[in-house]
Amino acid sequence: MGLCFGCFGGGEKRKEEERLASEEARAKAAEAAHKRQEQFEKSAAGRAARAHQQGMAKQAANSNKGEPTLKWQMG
Repeated sequence: MGLCFGCFGGGEKRKEEERLASEEARAKAAEAAHKRQEQFEKSAAGRAARAHQQGMAKQAANSNKGEPTLKWQMG
């Protein structure tokens, strides 16, 4: 015959421990992701990606502003 510790209030303690462990795991994962992002930004691939994004943004800013790409002349 087994005992249910949840019936004696142990379930709430376990839930709180799980919540704290989950919160700690999320914080560690966020810190690891931040470190990976910093390492990527410092790497050659990260610098190339940043340069590409800046080039794309510059190209979008200097678009033809609604003018036709090809202009025809009669005469």
